[in-house]
Amino acid sequence: MLIMDRDCKRGGERFAIPTQGEVQGKLIVLEVVAITCLREVLASKNAFAVAALKKKVLRAMKEQCAPFGLSPEDETAALEYACEFFEEASKEAAGQAATKVAAKSAGTARSRTSGHG
Repeated sequence: MLIMDRDCKRGGERFAIPTQGEVQGKLIVLEVVAITCLREVLASKNAFAVAALKKKVLRAMKEQCAPFGLSPEDETAALEYACEFFEEASKEAAGQAATKVAAKSAGTARSRTSGHG
């Protein structure tokens, strides 16, 4: 079971062995929250803001990897995965923004043509 309270505890209680469902659940939560937030931010047309966000993400990834003592190869792989994740979210956000614009344009066109009759 996913229990945030347990994650915040110290000592042995925090390190209870999670079930596969817990691990998958946490990954799903993290992915959904991350993608949802990225979609909102990346829908912005401000390329500088998006580039700054990507830089912050990579810096945070390096900081989070450091305490785990990952090998250089594993750290590089994690950073590459973060970049891929970010780029895919960017593409998806751009695609959704284009779809919204197209839908809005279609709605405007329909309202114009339906008014003439």
